[in-house]
Amino acid sequence: MARASLRRTRTTIFTATAGLALTAAILPGTAHAASDDPTPSADTGIPAAQTPPIPSQQALIRRDARLAKAEQRPGVRKLRDQLGTQGVLELDPATGTARQVAKLDGYLTPPSDDSPRDIVRDYLQAHPDVFGLADVQVNDLTLRKQYTDVAGTRHLSFLQSVDGVPVFGNGVKANVSRDGRLISVLGAPVPRLPSTLARARVTPTQARDTAVRDITGAGADGSTPTDTAKQVVYPVSGHTARRAWQTVTSPDGHGMWLHVVDAVSGRVLYRQNLSSDLTASPAGTSAAGQPLYDAAAAPASSGKVLVWDRYPGAPAGGKQALRNLTAKGWLPKNAKTLDGRIAHAFSDVNDNNKVDKGEEITPAAGGSFAFPFKPFTGNGCDDPLPCSWNQQKPNSWKTNRKQNAAQVYYYLGTFHDHLAAAPIGFTRKAGNFDGRDGDAVQAQTDDGAAVDNGLPDENHLNNANMGTPPDGQPPTMQMYLTGSGPGYDVLQGNWGDDAATVYHEYTHGLSNRLVVDADGVSALTGQQGGAMGEAWSDWYALDFLVNQKLLKDSPRKDGDVALDPPHWTDELPSRSQPLDCPVGSKSAKCPGTKASGPGGYTYGDYGKIRDNGPEVHADGEIWSETLWDLRTKLGSKLTESLLTRAMELSPAAPTFLDQRNAILQADTVVNHGRAHKTIWKVFAHRGMGYFAAALSADDTQPDEDFSLPPGPGTKRVTLSGKVSDDSTGTPVSGVTVSVSGHSSGFPGADFSAVTKADGTYTITGVPEGTYRKVYASGNGYEPTVRTIDVKAGSADADWQLRRDWASSSGGAAIADFTGTDNTQYGCGPDGLIDMASAVWGSDATGGTNGTGVDPVHNTVKLPKAVDIGELLVDPTAGCGDDTTASLGDYRIDTSPDGTTWTTAAEGHFKPADTGRQNAVTLKDGSGQNVQYVRLIMLGNQAADNGVDCAKDSSPSGCRYLDATELTVHGTPHQG
Repeated sequence: MARASLRRTRTTIFTATAGLALTAAILPGTAHAASDDPTPSADTGIPAAQTPPIPSQQALIRRDARLAKAEQRPGVRKLRDQLGTQGVLELDPATGTARQVAKLDGYLTPPSDDSPRDIVRDYLQAHPDVFGLADVQVNDLTLRKQYTDVAGTRHLSFLQSVDGVPVFGNGVKANVSRDGRLISVLGAPVPRLPSTLARARVTPTQARDTAVRDITGAGADGSTPTDTAKQVVYPVSGHTARRAWQTVTSPDGHGMWLHVVDAVSGRVLYRQNLSSDLTASPAGTSAAGQPLYDAAAAPASSGKVLVWDRYPGAPAGGKQALRNLTAKGWLPKNAKTLDGRIAHAFSDVNDNNKVDKGEEITPAAGGSFAFPFKPFTGNGCDDPLPCSWNQQKPNSWKTNRKQNAAQVYYYLGTFHDHLAAAPIGFTRKAGNFDGRDGDAVQAQTDDGAAVDNGLPDENHLNNANMGTPPDGQPPTMQMYLTGSGPGYDVLQGNWGDDAATVYHEYTHGLSNRLVVDADGVSALTGQQGGAMGEAWSDWYALDFLVNQKLLKDSPRKDGDVALDPPHWTDELPSRSQPLDCPVGSKSAKCPGTKASGPGGYTYGDYGKIRDNGPEVHADGEIWSETLWDLRTKLGSKLTESLLTRAMELSPAAPTFLDQRNAILQADTVVNHGRAHKTIWKVFAHRGMGYFAAALSADDTQPDEDFSLPPGPGTKRVTLSGKVSDDSTGTPVSGVTVSVSGHSSGFPGADFSAVTKADGTYTITGVPEGTYRKVYASGNGYEPTVRTIDVKAGSADADWQLRRDWASSSGGAAIADFTGTDNTQYGCGPDGLIDMASAVWGSDATGGTNGTGVDPVHNTVKLPKAVDIGELLVDPTAGCGDDTTASLGDYRIDTSPDGTTWTTAAEGHFKPADTGRQNAVTLKDGSGQNVQYVRLIMLGNQAADNGVDCAKDSSPSGCRYLDATELTVHGTPHQG
């Protein structure tokens, strides 16, 4: 079973996939500890339909609060002061080192003639408190890649390593201008690594097989020849790191996955979905009766194709015309298949990711690939758009199979060249898709069209996806047929015939190759990262179509630029409204939603666009509409440049606000900052102003703000107050009060202070404004967040905090425990008392379906004897386990001395209890004079979720049981 590391630098709470419609979010994994058996287990991953819960605000606040000590280091505070009002210094909660350092209104260093690598190394060595690296560690960094983009910026990626094996997910990325000025430093390097690693006992083949089983629950027959494995170092915590295999596999037909598999135990440590999926996608309008191809076109010859430029029947670009694939260098002369420099297109009708007999596209007579489109007629066809197959007739899609593959190949070549050209500049050096580098796009058309007796099943209809592995490995694009289903009527067409769909998917390759970690792995993770991935794909596709005059954008009319034009997917739309919907628009084409209200969306609408809460495609509309506003103000070419350069300047797991900052940095580099005011106005108008706040990329309740940055004349105020215990009223020392109201990248605690012995704190130099996420936390007290108006004469804020006596930060400790120690995997017993999202995980042995298992216990020693007023347990599974492993049957014992025990409570947590703290009723007298609390896990929730492990052992509850947190409230015992 895959386990989730919630202590990874790049890995946030979970990874959301990308695409044109709803997809499952997958929790990255850290495995349970294993035996010394080097044979990978047959454990499987989260079931396909299982979507881990989005982390709560409280969990994110707790995570953010763990940085308090690191933020007080002298070098951190000194650099923060030097960076100024628009400086960015954000520390990573896992490593305590800099996630990003930059200035939005300037550079970190002056011009220099030194080499870019020396500029970066000198800066790292000058700030050891910030980056956590000694001089020798900086010198040991390996420069993996350096390239210069079309604007002249040098991008450098440095790897950390142990025994010559690169560290996964961390390292250093840096960006240097053409005149030698340091623009930014990113990456969160690991400050402490072991000197050696255990010897590998798992082979790369075994690691790939384990990765496949983790997704499919079956044997390794789902692996493909393109699956890869390489050794990496996986840091867990402290000085602990594991030798591991990083694999990329395509195990389930229409998905691509990256795993990290322990090279000693064979357990899955991490998983990330590299694919973009959709369930309904764009199309367009048509002029009824318009010919779909020109019968008088010139005779076909080698390399020629019959294609349209938008989709069949579109008012512009909807008629087939003759084009040449060879002349542009996309296809070799006299090619026998659609396999060339930019792509390989074939019809993967059985969806096995391989070319089987009859799936290649061979030329027509004369050696050309010019296949006329043959429209189908009947119910729902030619009214006004033509159909390309008959949903009631098996194998009817064969009629246009070759035509569709040739069409997709043309789209791929067209968009490849568009993205490679300036000002976008997605070139070979930047990591684009080119056969000379071994990573031309593998385009699988009519994907899965024959899996159900000559027809697609529901998993291969109304869909398309793009799986993007690291540079040098070929991406996979899959195009599905479209058709109707229960409750909706959709054209019987093919998404490969629609330019916007192909361009959307291709752009996922752009964003996942440019927003990367130091080792080139996509770092576009988290809810907000996934949402931006969807938005960029919409924006780049429609920006191109508008520039090509294939789509109109009237300056006097809202709602023109839609991913879903009428008549193709009206009853199954992929977006709620067009991109050109301004805030406050009254157009009927910009209806908004019930929760958000009409008109264009703002940051505060996050999670309100789709009825069932946060979802990357829906929430991405906030970002895409904002970027279209930017295009309207700055023009297409400058906006294309800024957005692309900003991806290259992005930190890992970016929020909307991180990316706003990156766009401002890009304007500094390529436009001398001339558009700064306009950029700030656009983002502030959409609720992403200076005081907007997001705690992480998984913050689905970000706080919007419409303010511009404070000007040079802005008053600065001293914020002060006192922190006291909410039950005793006594002052509390050692608590950090942090103004993170613009931790959108203006670091995690731009302004912070630690309370003194009398509970008071003072934060100086705070600009006047409304700070929406100010929190107080630490020393065993539960984080509290609030909004504070900082105004001259009223900048006082007192806090009453509640103590968690079972918190390790407040002096509680694990006295003893039974069961497997999973500390090295981030799932040890300390996870029960960390006031964060790590869990205590153990093995469920014995029993059936999660009941009657061998008991395991975890004993917590409180810092002093307490009269318990409230005891709470969060039974939620973690570390990659699905919800079936959540704590079910339990018992709680209490003791004053660790010797004499009283049974205080017994019960069972149900699925409705997961994702929250649950108050446990204690027996009379069992909560008095307590210094030891023992939680005994007796079972999990496998049976509650209908699991029968005798028939299917893949659910986590058949193997593991977990609990997230134990919390104790009360007062010190008197007597």
